[in-house]
Amino acid sequence: MRVNKKYSCLPAEEKGIHIINIRAIEDIGYDQHESTLLNSLSKNPDADCKYGLYFRDGKRKVDYILVYHYKKSSAGRTLARRVHHNDSSARSTKQDQPLPGKGVQLEMGESEPHVDYHEDDKRFRREEYEGNLVEAGLELERDEDTKIHGVGFVKIHAPWNVLCREAEFLKLKMPTKKMYQINQTHGLLKKINSVIQKITEPIQPKVAEHKPQTVKRLSYPFSREKQHLFDLSDRDSFFDSKTRSTIVYEILKRTTCTKAKYSMGITSLLANGVYSAAYPLHDGDYEGENVEPNDRKLLCEEWASYGVFYKYQPIDLVRKYFGEKIGLYFAWLGVYTQMLIPASIVGIIVFLYGCATVDENIPSMEMCDQRNNITMCPLCDRTCSYWKMSSACATARASHLFDNPATVFFSVFMALWAATFMEHWKRKQMRLNYRWDLTGFEEEEDHPRAEYEAKVLEKSLRKEHKHKETDKEKLTWKDRFPAYLTNFVGIIFMVGLTFAIVFGVIIYRISTAAALAISSTPSGRSSVRVTVTATAVIINLVVIIILDEVYGCIARWLTQIEVPKTDKNFEERLIFKAFLLKFVNAYTPIFYVAFFKGRFVGRPGDYVYIFHSFRMEECAPGGCLMELCIQLSIIMLGKQLIQNNLFEIGIPKMKKFIRYMKLKRRRSLDHEEHLKKKQRYEVDYNLEPFAGLTPEYMEMIIQFGFVTLFVASFPLAPLFALLNNIIEIRLDAKKFVTELRRPVAVRAKDIGIWYNILRGIGKLAVIINAFVISFTSDFIPRLVYLYMYSENGTMHGFVNHTLSSFNVSDFQAGTAPNDPMDLGYEVQICRYKDYREPPWSENKYDISKDFWAVLAARLAFVIVFQNLVMFMSDFVDWIIPDIPKDISQQIHKEKVLMVEVFMREEQGKLQMLDTWKDKDKKKGENCNNHSPRLSRSHSGSLSSCHSYPLDV
Repeated sequence: MRVNKKYSCLPAEEKGIHIINIRAIEDIGYDQHESTLLNSLSKNPDADCKYGLYFRDGKRKVDYILVYHYKKSSAGRTLARRVHHNDSSARSTKQDQPLPGKGVQLEMGESEPHVDYHEDDKRFRREEYEGNLVEAGLELERDEDTKIHGVGFVKIHAPWNVLCREAEFLKLKMPTKKMYQINQTHGLLKKINSVIQKITEPIQPKVAEHKPQTVKRLSYPFSREKQHLFDLSDRDSFFDSKTRSTIVYEILKRTTCTKAKYSMGITSLLANGVYSAAYPLHDGDYEGENVEPNDRKLLCEEWASYGVFYKYQPIDLVRKYFGEKIGLYFAWLGVYTQMLIPASIVGIIVFLYGCATVDENIPSMEMCDQRNNITMCPLCDRTCSYWKMSSACATARASHLFDNPATVFFSVFMALWAATFMEHWKRKQMRLNYRWDLTGFEEEEDHPRAEYEAKVLEKSLRKEHKHKETDKEKLTWKDRFPAYLTNFVGIIFMVGLTFAIVFGVIIYRISTAAALAISSTPSGRSSVRVTVTATAVIINLVVIIILDEVYGCIARWLTQIEVPKTDKNFEERLIFKAFLLKFVNAYTPIFYVAFFKGRFVGRPGDYVYIFHSFRMEECAPGGCLMELCIQLSIIMLGKQLIQNNLFEIGIPKMKKFIRYMKLKRRRSLDHEEHLKKKQRYEVDYNLEPFAGLTPEYMEMIIQFGFVTLFVASFPLAPLFALLNNIIEIRLDAKKFVTELRRPVAVRAKDIGIWYNILRGIGKLAVIINAFVISFTSDFIPRLVYLYMYSENGTMHGFVNHTLSSFNVSDFQAGTAPNDPMDLGYEVQICRYKDYREPPWSENKYDISKDFWAVLAARLAFVIVFQNLVMFMSDFVDWIIPDIPKDISQQIHKEKVLMVEVFMREEQGKLQMLDTWKDKDKKKGENCNNHSPRLSRSHSGSLSSCHSYPLDV
């Protein structure tokens, strides 16, 4: 392949703008005049190029930006000018560069002082890489005359032929000229849909892409041979900005910089600091006067604003601007938020049912009745005294709000809700795939990551045989074994650290309860349980939030040392580690309260001790469910409020303010640059880089766990999740539109590994809720008492049935209360919550038969509940088809129409061939009728009669 190219530099050297022009690239048929130079000396060049959105000629659009740092010195400028002017010498010099650190030798007329070999090496790598980009067909323009000192920008434009070539390589589906009618509903369904559209019209975004479509263009993978099928009347808008940036990014990834065994794409060059950033540009400003209409401004008004929180999201416009992967995230978040509405309504009804029936609840009425005169055993040794059960009246009444028969129904409902949500999302996903022309799309293997290539290179350099081909080298499990071992040990250590912190909080609760029990004030002694619970939960919340950030960094580091080959592998491994650590971190305190607290207490006279001095914690007389509800609500609400307000709003604004102060300090040094308006790529460079969707998904997945896993103890969890998500959608939208650089559009047809995690959480939720209802709440003991032990078929006597008796004379030495007369009378028998034989029995204090009956009922309930709900969930999964019927019909219709188009084209070709054959036959007959002399003289023309070009 012969490539002619010419590097030209503007005459005004102080401008620092270098333009790379292409003369001709024969393999793609591009032709440009060699002598074309951009006129940068016009009166208002910035306005002509729309302040950085176009090249200096105002015609070629900037599709991508590369940013690099350079030392702005006279020596550096002179060297840069010489490299660009001496085209052939620069080209030959680039091919013979040594490894970094071995020196750079340039033949120059004068010696340059303070030569920075590291910076020179970076510059030569950039030159070679940019030269290779030019060979690939891209057009480049350099700008070092910016308001940011020491930062240069390379603007990249992809011409039409390159776009066509890459669209064919990537198999991008593009709309053809053929349009067809979308099947519409008829009869009653049509009337219902029209009524729904009129009702929901006020909450629809005012975006053209969101309007219901009646016709659709037939899409087909782009092909240069079949360009006549596509509507190319407006070539400038045929490939939108998202598609153009995707195509350029693919070229950047596969274009290499092969200098002294280095094979580098843009990811490697970014990792090694050759370039400091690479990003596509936003479409323009989103605020201010006289701002031209653009998609970014429209998104800001109709999507990224808190004033439109009640409206649907313009998902199609989001996909058009940010790509399918980000569009699917916001579509999933919108479906999840919509599905939380019915769950919130049912949760509110369950809570209101508890409020309405609290005065009719017989067990709580018995606990609050002071006439029962039930004396309870001390909660701690020596310092705690006997207490009346009626003092726990408020806790018992509050427990009924969440521990009532409606809770069981709500648990079953939420399990079915989770299954319905997953099926609804699959159907929504298929609709989006059809609308976005992703049907039949298969993800291809991605390019290797920079770190992987560096490791492979390091491994190949260690080989003894120098002539061995390095392309076949790859990392095996032996190379990764130290990383795998580090991962295993690191994760075990982090999980152990979480358990240790939870254990430390347990010690805090026990010691604080014992210390507050010594309080001389009655109010202090009465509020011991509430004070200990609230402070312990706040400590847990602070620790969870801190460890969340720490575990996120550790998970990323553990994934990096594994050196996954592709970005997809890296993302999946990172998600698995981060989810595992954050799941354990968020739910370990809740699991302790739900399933372990109060289970290993022992009994009066034979308690279980920690460190031989602290007794294990006991549940309140009304059970641990109320404490579980407090723990869950505070952690869930606190985590959402603090993370949303502090981390997602506060920290980005603080970073933005710091960047603003730095730029303000730089501007004060140069008054001329302060007067200039910033270019688009300068403004975008000051934005935060896009860090991926993993943190956004992770936050929602943890919230989904709070909503489903322990919903039996907190029916209001869906309501608080709904309120949070209404704000979260607009918060994320504002962040993507105004605070982040525009991410590269990535094609995707689903949400990936997150769907499997959601399904796993849904299945786990059924099991956990079954154990919460049967073991944490008093639902099963109440049923057992009602149907086996109640004399009159009511709940009267249930509290007395769940309490065992203890003779105070059986206390171990040194554990009896110091003030046995604290209640004003002498206590001989105290009560404690357990199923044990009374002290007057032959086998006193042994576990009674009632305990085994209740345990059997609990285990039976777990088995029945789990299998029944699992069956119902699978039935919902089976009965709802994954692909909507109308979408499957439309996909089939597209296939049929495409076959018709190609059959019609084939018939046209055959007709043309028949016509040409007839013409050839007639010409041949005419030639035979001529004289031999004429035929011999026209033999050349005769042979040419049979060589018609075939171009359809």
